[in-house]
Amino acid sequence: MTTFVDRVELHVAAGNGGHGCASVHREKFKPLGGPDGGNGGRGGDVILTVDQSVTTLLEYHHSPHRKATNGKPGEGGNRSGKDGQDLVLTVPDGTVVLDKRGNVLADLVGEGTTYVAAQGGRGGLGNAALSSARRKAPGFALLGEPGDLQDIVLELKTVADVALVGYPSAGKSSLISVLSAAKPKIADYPFTTLVPNLGVVTAGSTVYTIADVPGLIPGASQGRGLGLEFLRHVERCSVLVHVLDTATLESDRDPVSDLDVIEEELKQYGGLEDRPRIVVLNKIDIPDGQDLADMIRPDLEQRGYQVHEVSAVARTGLKELSFALADIVAQARAAKPKEEATRIVIRPKAVDDSGFTVTYDEHEDLYRVRGEKPERWVRQTDFNNDEAVGYLADRLNRLGVEDELMKAGARAGDGVAIGPDENAVVFDWEPTMMAGAEMLGRRGEDHRLEAPRPAAQRRKDRDAERDEAQREFDEFDPF
Repeated sequence: MTTFVDRVELHVAAGNGGHGCASVHREKFKPLGGPDGGNGGRGGDVILTVDQSVTTLLEYHHSPHRKATNGKPGEGGNRSGKDGQDLVLTVPDGTVVLDKRGNVLADLVGEGTTYVAAQGGRGGLGNAALSSARRKAPGFALLGEPGDLQDIVLELKTVADVALVGYPSAGKSSLISVLSAAKPKIADYPFTTLVPNLGVVTAGSTVYTIADVPGLIPGASQGRGLGLEFLRHVERCSVLVHVLDTATLESDRDPVSDLDVIEEELKQYGGLEDRPRIVVLNKIDIPDGQDLADMIRPDLEQRGYQVHEVSAVARTGLKELSFALADIVAQARAAKPKEEATRIVIRPKAVDDSGFTVTYDEHEDLYRVRGEKPERWVRQTDFNNDEAVGYLADRLNRLGVEDELMKAGARAGDGVAIGPDENAVVFDWEPTMMAGAEMLGRRGEDHRLEAPRPAAQRRKDRDAERDEAQREFDEFDPF
């Protein structure tokens, strides 16, 4: 049964915003007391937060789909809808958030660090908020926006100061069990350790964490054994400790060749070249082990390694090793730049930034409008209400969309699409210099709201108009 998971794919959905309410206040002797529709509530966010008590992503392995609650719709009497409740998901310290393409979105390190994985939708405005001197009693309200839908990947990279690496059965689990209070599984067969073990060590005034990474073998960086699954857990460490078995029973292995193999795998994985190394010659309590340690120690020291001879069973040499690791960790912490206080960076928009773009799509024979405001306004519009459509036209006209369409060469009857390619709202453009709501006849009517014509029909109509204009020009005789 799976008890440790360090990589999951999570599907999160923020809450939708509540719809605004279109209501008119009524009471005795005041049949039309004015609009009193309240605003819709905001949809809940999906938030990731670091919790030190959480050590695995197992919970999300079993339940990968998470959704926040929706905002409530507004009501009459100027009553706004209730906001949706945020969904807070706790993750281990050292969790990296990536998108489906592998791009890093956030690196969550430190208790309480948070990241908004999916933003809740805005609530729609009620007709009370939409009223103005020109539109005193709107017969419509804005719809709530849908919440974000995100597919993200969570990867756990253990936050440890020291990482123990080495072949299976080299004694890493035994070493961490005597250096700290950790109680990993220990047995006399390879791959006993299937998950990283984390322990806390105190050496003088220095307290540091030490991680026991599952055994590496040749080809680990390409996926052999368990190495590829857990090499990511050594990325954050300050020092790498090579645990070498001086009493191995395998005739084709020796501590020096084991060291070379593990170093090659770390090189292939990449990003660990700058970490200091310490070599630990383990199992010197065995006579042959002590003899082999005495033989290879000069060679290792000549390579520049700091070498310690220890026995996890006899508890020999552990104090010296513990303090040596504490010195390196303390130096690494001192060299690390201090974290500055959070700064707010203001990036003003360019003076010529209109907030939207207009492009011509030759394949679909229509003009595409893309931008945060136009797309949001379209999502908020109830297209079953002609007055709401007129209000949308007002907003687009004031934003300058009509002017940009004219500059791009659009003519009456051309197709215009607002929004993403796969989910755009398409309509036939009817240019006008007046605001959309001013073209309304009876309340709730807008003659511009018609079904969009197919591209072939639009081209046919334009050709007919051009032929008619040419014929009138040919027949015209000023003399």
